[in-house]
Amino acid sequence: MTSHLFYESSLRQTLSANNEVRILPGTPYPLGASWDGLGVNFALFSEHATRVELCLFDDANDTHEACRIALPEYTNHVWHGYLPNIQPGQLYGYRVYGPYEPENGHRFNSNKIVLDPYAKTVVRYMDWASSEGTLFGYRMGDGLADLSFDVRDNAAWAPLAAVTDPAFSWGNDKRPCTPWHKTLIYETHVKGMTQLHPDVPQELRGTYLGLASDPMINHMQSIGVTAVEIMPIHHHIDESFLTEKGLKNYWGYSTLGFFAPDSRYTVLKDATKDPLAAVREFKMMVRALHAAGIEVILDVVYNHTAEGNQMGPTLNFRGIDNKAYYRLSGQNMRYYEDFTGCGNTLNMRHPYVLQLIMDSLRYWVDVMHVDGFRFDLASALARELYAVDRLSSFFDIIHQDPLLSQVKLIAEPWDLGEGGYQVGNFPVHWTEWNGQYRDTVRSFWNGNGATVSALATRIAGSSDLYETSGRRPTASINFVTSHDGFSLADLTSYNEKRNWANGEGNRDGDNHNLSWNCGAEGPTQNHAVLALRQRQKRNILATLMLSLGVPMLRAGDELSHSQLGNNNAYCQDNGISWFDWLSVHEDAEKLTFLAFIRYISQIRNAHPVLQRRRFFQGVPSEATGVRDITWFMPSGRGMGVQDWQNPHTRAMTIMLEGTAINELDEQGHRVIGQTLLVMINAHHYPVTFTFPFHRSGYGWQQLLDTQTDAGVPRDLQKVFSGGAYFTLVDHSLSLFVLSQT
Repeated sequence: MTSHLFYESSLRQTLSANNEVRILPGTPYPLGASWDGLGVNFALFSEHATRVELCLFDDANDTHEACRIALPEYTNHVWHGYLPNIQPGQLYGYRVYGPYEPENGHRFNSNKIVLDPYAKTVVRYMDWASSEGTLFGYRMGDGLADLSFDVRDNAAWAPLAAVTDPAFSWGNDKRPCTPWHKTLIYETHVKGMTQLHPDVPQELRGTYLGLASDPMINHMQSIGVTAVEIMPIHHHIDESFLTEKGLKNYWGYSTLGFFAPDSRYTVLKDATKDPLAAVREFKMMVRALHAAGIEVILDVVYNHTAEGNQMGPTLNFRGIDNKAYYRLSGQNMRYYEDFTGCGNTLNMRHPYVLQLIMDSLRYWVDVMHVDGFRFDLASALARELYAVDRLSSFFDIIHQDPLLSQVKLIAEPWDLGEGGYQVGNFPVHWTEWNGQYRDTVRSFWNGNGATVSALATRIAGSSDLYETSGRRPTASINFVTSHDGFSLADLTSYNEKRNWANGEGNRDGDNHNLSWNCGAEGPTQNHAVLALRQRQKRNILATLMLSLGVPMLRAGDELSHSQLGNNNAYCQDNGISWFDWLSVHEDAEKLTFLAFIRYISQIRNAHPVLQRRRFFQGVPSEATGVRDITWFMPSGRGMGVQDWQNPHTRAMTIMLEGTAINELDEQGHRVIGQTLLVMINAHHYPVTFTFPFHRSGYGWQQLLDTQTDAGVPRDLQKVFSGGAYFTLVDHSLSLFVLSQT
């Protein structure tokens, strides 16, 4: 409470007896509220506004601002002014004046307090019921709909910004800078991962500090995680249609502030009690994760905002300069172009919108010390006119930026517009969620049509997608499950989604899941079905870890977390989404599967041939005269064209030559590893394999066997000679290493 009293007293000192404030011209840069130790410079972009008033609040519970101050200067479309004596923690918002002409793209309404787009922390959550429609710029229920104009004041309910102090004791914080080829990404949710963990202190559960607690760090390190990809933590809102059903926007893909860490994940969970807590605790989390060697990647949503379409609320961008911030329809500017399915799309063609996003990214890297970003629906960011342009201004600017070009950049390479599926088409410096990898691995193991040829291409790094553009295999973020869709446990347990808890009649979520219930839908007591499900889970994750590229694990999959068949749990802030850690410790099968994940992660880390930085060539190396990769039929003969083209080919052997990596390490030494052999059988019946000959005095020692519960072979000492036989049961995979006989 000390900081709260501190900024109250500073406001009283600033105000004179007649509530007048001496405001100086200030500067148009930087945008936002910038404290310099003596006062605060306020700067707000609005190209079409006629007047901007800064509104200061004593307390988040106040129903009206303490004072309004017209920003005195307007420079290059930026309204600005400087207030002496204002301190960090001061609450503020804006009233922006201008025309209300929706058909011309303008939706100014000075009766509405709007949030600074550069707010570093946000106070107040949306209370749709109590606000009685005052958060909308039009009169709800009026026959004219959004063409009407609402004159009611929203000051009691509008989200407010707070001035922050960027100072923080980072100590000896150092970015891990893990190379892409040694990276293992772990996609997780701050609350879902920590809320039910018995060893995380109660007050830290569901928080940034909980994610950085010892139990969480120990767990991530035990499965080989090098980078945690955190689902959106930018301040977001819960849409009114969800709150009316008693639900929340749990995932957070409804951003209100691109600079503000959400205070939902602070210890107090209420920014009105400590407006600066979210920034401070987020930095503490980053510092702790870095100390453990774990990078922090943020899932960011710059393609759309929480304001929705023309029927949405007026919270910030819409009331500040709707025509500049959003892409409006060329036929009628009352309506929005929507490539996201969320009602609007940010106008990346406007230089100040582009600056907003770039400033946000730089802020998170420079001030908050994050290590990279995963861009939600990234194709929407590349739409210069209508079509996706891989050389758009957004990519050009990032490419030349000395700070952002050096962090990890991950695209979700699609949006919902025409031509939005752009897997393989992003420029250099970018990696991509490889949706083709996900679909191929799923359909191959589930028997849904993917050929052995398609699987081989994905295992070998997806050169068809990335090699011609000059990128490496690490451009492919390999994943089979993510937050969006079935968990791994549900992927092997359900043929059909079960999203009834979302309140949309099971109409939401993807119907094309490429899942297989292994013979029974949902929970079952059939031991044969349960055993097959476990084997399929091991097969899928073993394939992921043995593939060239960057593996990404969906958090909770290692714990056998089920969402009960819900493949769109975006609104389930409850046990459907939270990880049940206690059940893992009480369930021997779940513990064994967790041990399998740890084991296969160790195998990947131990073998350089699985961490190649260059694509396989498949021809004899000039240096060694051997092939870096060779493909065999189960009989032991090399695969021919007919084998690759045969849709009934469901089994193969892959040899990865450890002496033909042809790369240098950081010290300039040639990288040499052990040679590995992978046997895959996706048939519904056992297949007998013949081991290939390698060289005299060497054979094959088994490292991994998905036929066993923990993946550990029953006989680790046995070495199989070339020409020997080995039988894989249906739906199984085995890994061998070349060893002396």
